[in-house]
Amino acid sequence: MSIRTPLSRACLLGLALAVAAPLAQAVKPADSATLPAPDAALQAAIDGSWRDPANTPRDRFRHPGQTLAFFGIKPDMTVVEITPGGGWYAEILAPYLAGKGEYVAAIVDPAAFEAGKQRDYYQRGKDGLAKKFAAAPAQFGKATVVGYDPKAPSFGAPGSADMVLTFRNVHNWRSAGQAEGMFKGFYDVLKPGGVLGVVEHRARADVPADDKSGYVGQDQVIALAKAAGFELAASSEVNANPRDTRDHPNGVWTLPPSNNHPKADRAKYEAIGESDRMTLRFVKKAAGAGTR
Repeated sequence: MSIRTPLSRACLLGLALAVAAPLAQAVKPADSATLPAPDAALQAAIDGSWRDPANTPRDRFRHPGQTLAFFGIKPDMTVVEITPGGGWYAEILAPYLAGKGEYVAAIVDPAAFEAGKQRDYYQRGKDGLAKKFAAAPAQFGKATVVGYDPKAPSFGAPGSADMVLTFRNVHNWRSAGQAEGMFKGFYDVLKPGGVLGVVEHRARADVPADDKSGYVGQDQVIALAKAAGFELAASSEVNANPRDTRDHPNGVWTLPPSNNHPKADRAKYEAIGESDRMTLRFVKKAAGAGTR
């Protein structure tokens, strides 16, 4: 655009600042944050000899130190991890928090289901995690396990946690019609000012709730959190993967570590690596805090 009427340098500068200021305010909550380094204790937990040798090669895709530091974890916090699965993050979180804080593994309660495949599935998960914890009391002896009913989730006493973390679970809750209740449960268990950290497989755009790819739109996750009362504090690209085209025949499970693909395609999917992921930090606003 050409400007026919000459403007002074001061006027041009003022115009630029007037345009830039509201734009900066508009994008600030979702800006990618400059990542802090993990503290020495967190790095020691990541380097711990107790970690399953099958888990550590995935550090290059999951970036546990940078991810947890981005969420703002501290060793004196009470941290609830939602559905820890086989304990990949528990191997880091429980030892890190054992001295001054508390690690809580929130698992689906098998008793919330009638006898059958679903109940058996969750029982195997519960037993597997219990076995892992019992085998290493020095690392997991102070960990707490709580069961929750996904239809009416409660993760502890209201306002008892400093941080709630969930890694690659939102797609499951959306497909089961449980996402809204889960985010409400996160909000309830957190103290005012507490942090919700979310990592999830990222779709290119919004997807239906019954989408089978395992990916979710970033805006959809943000909307779920905001509907529960959270404020988006920051986003990070630490777990982004631009090689992930998100159009795989078996969805996200085509990629490592699931590798649900023909053996002939192994090199192709290993070259891609694990999925592209959003990393979002939300905050439960303190009582009396106004809306920005």
